[in-house]
Amino acid sequence: MPEPILEVKNLTIEYTSGKSIVQAVNNLSFTLEKGEALGLVGETGAGKTTTALSIMQLITSPPGRIKSGEIIFEGRDLTKLPQSELRKLRGEKISMIFQDPMTALNPVITVGDQISEVIRLHEKTTKLEAAAKAKEMLEMVGIPGERYSEYPHQFSGGMKQRVIIAIALARSPSLLIADEPTTALDVTIQAQVLEMIDRIIRELKTTLILITHDLGVVADICDKAAIMYAGEIVEYGTLDHIYNHTLHPYSIGLFNSIPNFDEDVHRLKPIKGLMPDPTNLPKGCSFSLRCPDCCETCRQRKFELTEAAPGHFVRCIKYAQV
Repeated sequence: MPEPILEVKNLTIEYTSGKSIVQAVNNLSFTLEKGEALGLVGETGAGKTTTALSIMQLITSPPGRIKSGEIIFEGRDLTKLPQSELRKLRGEKISMIFQDPMTALNPVITVGDQISEVIRLHEKTTKLEAAAKAKEMLEMVGIPGERYSEYPHQFSGGMKQRVIIAIALARSPSLLIADEPTTALDVTIQAQVLEMIDRIIRELKTTLILITHDLGVVADICDKAAIMYAGEIVEYGTLDHIYNHTLHPYSIGLFNSIPNFDEDVHRLKPIKGLMPDPTNLPKGCSFSLRCPDCCETCRQRKFELTEAAPGHFVRCIKYAQV
């Protein structure tokens, strides 16, 4: 078996808010092979972006801190590397497409210079050579190279997102993290951007973590999916596992809340209630307050991810090892 490019082991992250402790990520574990694409799915507040920032080692301390766990990338634990080593990795080996292109770009620097800056930080190259490479990256994401000298305010939202993608891919990173890359875009532009990301990662053989609310996007781009709830992965496996052999009540609830045009129904089936307060999580299963199959044991006891089928993991009493 090949060595995983990324292993996240028992990761726990918390934030201090006044006198309260926000339990953002709780005992999270997953692995990714080289070239795989993982979709990280869940409601707002599930801990998806915090997980991504921890891989980039961009958790601001204070108020946040990685309480425990390991993030092993290409054999090295990122939580133990000095800042000088992390700066070499960011952009070179690991890149991130941030959620909001409006705030991710510097408004007073041309888009071309922002791309070439990444190239010059990690390559011994002249300014002219870096500019030429930056123009190539603009062309790769569908923007004419002649627009190198223009500023972010001269681009539409979709074009800004393409620039962010060009910056993230400028050094052909081994791992790309895309944090809801189409949230601020209209539906037509969303499809174009997602198709472009899919094409480029296949060409560059880049490993992808895609953070999204949209299970349809995961089905189009990813090889695996992880369903997150209240800082935990509650179900994890291949697309066939998650979409065709769904096990966890939360995952089932997500699929039931999606309109099915093949069925004549008058109302959708929403998941009742709200995600628990991360400063006061339930004693037992985090989903127990909303689960239609909850029992007293669920309210009192937490469960580990259990391999219900080869490669298919679920966190539920029905599949727990007794």
